[in-house]
Amino acid sequence: MNATIKDVAKAAGVSVATVSRVLNKSATVSVAATEQVNNAIKELGYSPNFLGRNLRKCETNVILAIIPSTEQTFYSDIIRGMQAAASESGYDILISTSNSTYSIEMRLLNMVFNRTVDAAILLGTQLDRQTLTELNERHYIALCCERSEGAELLTVTVDDEGGAFSAVENMIKKGHRKIGIVSTDVNALSAEDRETGYKRALKKYNIEYKDEYVYRGTYDFIHGKKAFDYFMSLPEPPTAIFCISDLLAVGTIKEALNRGYEIGKDISVCGFDNIQLSELYTPGITTVEQPCYSIGRTVVEELIRSINNETKSNKHIKLPYRLVERESVGEYNK
Repeated sequence: MNATIKDVAKAAGVSVATVSRVLNKSATVSVAATEQVNNAIKELGYSPNFLGRNLRKCETNVILAIIPSTEQTFYSDIIRGMQAAASESGYDILISTSNSTYSIEMRLLNMVFNRTVDAAILLGTQLDRQTLTELNERHYIALCCERSEGAELLTVTVDDEGGAFSAVENMIKKGHRKIGIVSTDVNALSAEDRETGYKRALKKYNIEYKDEYVYRGTYDFIHGKKAFDYFMSLPEPPTAIFCISDLLAVGTIKEALNRGYEIGKDISVCGFDNIQLSELYTPGITTVEQPCYSIGRTVVEELIRSINNETKSNKHIKLPYRLVERESVGEYNK
């Protein structure tokens, strides 16, 4: 027969409560008692029923991470940071995909509602601020990468506006005055923040904002190509293009190359994210780096701290960006 916790307590000469405290790594147990219990566990081959224990405590030590899709490659580094922080605290990360669909998000969040997981992190969401706030009042919910204006819950992002401002300012300092932006009509505040940074840079250097220098589509690669075709059809095309994601920048650059433009000389292009492709692509793509690993790590550390303290953190943490200069942005010499 398998040894029980009572057998361990008897063999160690301590109470069942003391064995339980040792298993839970409580600091209130003496070194001697801890050693007695661990020796008894080893001798008897005792295997704790962690599942049963967690169910009684209404804890699973699992955090659900809901990603909108698997197409954004920078999610992998965010998840890596999440897993590292979770592992250090005895937690696991369960990953699922919502396909940016409200009904799927809510179905996945049922795992929080029925205590299958302890908490959930949304890397982008279709839920409105009121729903997010209400959910966080009853459960442990956090946002990562994307924010929700007015929502009261833990949120960790990069400084999207500041990153975009630096990217456009870099182009301006290289002599560019006609600067287009490739953005999105998808409901994402990170995109709005990056547009705000773009506008702020133009304003600082007394450059007129022009609606015709704004292209909005989706985050799909193809819209980088369509954006370039659109810009080049204008009577006065931009000499530099800021894209709110690296995938859009790759699409823009590929179409420019197909049409015979020399990147960094005839046209300058900057992205955002610093995915691996931006470094491997030829020419290398100037971009704004998101600290993806740190974003993932920070949101999990803060969330676990909230769970352990039985408090709700509503902090909005903005992590710093880094402008990475490569060959795709050059001096304007015409």
